[in-house]
Amino acid sequence: MRISTSLGSRRAFLAAAAALALVGCGNADPTGPLPSPAATTARYRVTFDATWSAATHPTDFPASAHFSGLIGGTHAAAATFWTPGGIATDGIRVMAELGGKSPLDAEVQAAVAAGRADRVLSGGGIGRSPGSVSLEFEIDAAFPLVTLVSMVAPSPDWFVGVSALNLRPGGAWVDRITVDLQPYDAGTDGGITFQSADLTLVPRQPIARILGFPFQAGGTVAPLGTFTFRRIS
Repeated sequence: MRISTSLGSRRAFLAAAAALALVGCGNADPTGPLPSPAATTARYRVTFDATWSAATHPTDFPASAHFSGLIGGTHAAAATFWTPGGIATDGIRVMAELGGKSPLDAEVQAAVAAGRADRVLSGGGIGRSPGSVSLEFEIDAAFPLVTLVSMVAPSPDWFVGVSALNLRPGGAWVDRITVDLQPYDAGTDGGITFQSADLTLVPRQPIARILGFPFQAGGTVAPLGTFTFRRIS
């Protein structure tokens, strides 16, 4: 008895064989489904898209507008590095006034040593706004929160960022989340313009969103950009 195979059947067979060969060689399609959202670890890429410009924020817009390097960490709820209404640590003060990553990185590392955080996150800045920069990092289910900040520069003590953003709400990793970045005043310098001379505040004032000059335009304050966190494995 003779078995007859149509052209379509042959093509289907060859395609299936080729797919099996790729899997056997470890070259499976990298755009396939992500691991289970309940996995204990995940890898993310955060992209900082800065939109701050003379068009979005025309009042007193500085010619050298830029953002300092990203700095922060992954941690548990027992650790807090900044929060609206809280008082800035020395790490937040230096980041917001000078764009420095230290001693905020040391504050995160101290929390790691104490078992309240998992790792320091450190990435590039944006040399001229508008612009974009990305950072990849691993995160563990025991430390599902992300804190990440960047100085608005030049400025007295203004910054953007997220505090304790949960990437695993309800016990499952989020695939993607985008956060609007509003400007914050660290409460450590009393300057009111981008180029104000240093005016140290003693005592430090609570960290607060900037709702007026110089970011307000048309009665509102537009975000200075976004952080987009995308799970990549």
